[in-house]
Amino acid sequence: MIVILHNIRSLQNVGSIFRTADAAGAEKIYLCGITPKPIDELGRQRDQLTKVSLGAEKYIPWEHIKSTSSLIRRLKKDKYKVFAIEQSKNSIPYNKSNAKGQMSKVVLVVGNEVKGLPKSILNKADKILEIPMFGKKESLNVAVAFGVVVFELIK
Repeated sequence: MIVILHNIRSLQNVGSIFRTADAAGAEKIYLCGITPKPIDELGRQRDQLTKVSLGAEKYIPWEHIKSTSSLIRRLKKDKYKVFAIEQSKNSIPYNKSNAKGQMSKVVLVVGNEVKGLPKSILNKADKILEIPMFGKKESLNVAVAFGVVVFELIK
């Protein structure tokens, strides 16, 4: 499984996703757009990220890529199925994806904490997965949503 973080702003969210992705056996994380890297431009570790990741950024290969769209096109050419985690008119419940246990050629994409994933990315996804909401709030934190979906899919 490959993970794409599209324009995630929070160092803590990125660190949490690294830790969860490691626990779920992800092979690589792509940090796209404005998503912060575990190290800054001067080669120093970002303490807010690494405090939450607990070193997972050292175990999972990661790469910063400017264009999420180009990356998705390349991965699809390599026969990956792309699943976006987002609420959308075209989304399906995450537990009805029929992808359980088939994670070797799957990409999970999560987006910005406020804006989510843009239509240009959603249009490239093979499936858009959403977590049904039953409370007053309309969404979950991006790192929490990633954890819920990834552990359902690896069952």
